[in-house]
Amino acid sequence: MEQYEWERLSPEEKKKQLYLNQKQTLDAFLERGAISRAQYDKSLGDLTEKMGMGGVLG
Repeated sequence: MEQYEWERLSPEEKKKQLYLNQKQTLDAFLERGAISRAQYDKSLGDLTEKMGMGGVLG
């Protein structure tokens, strides 16, 4: 995301974008075998809870 795009986001949109970026990182770790499925599930669950993003993924 470009800097000017980031600056135009509301605080809630920035939080959501940060959450989605962190999820992408976890997805990449899982895909490459850097973490197990159990580690992925735990980390994603913790991230989702701590950031209050329960409704973001559907």
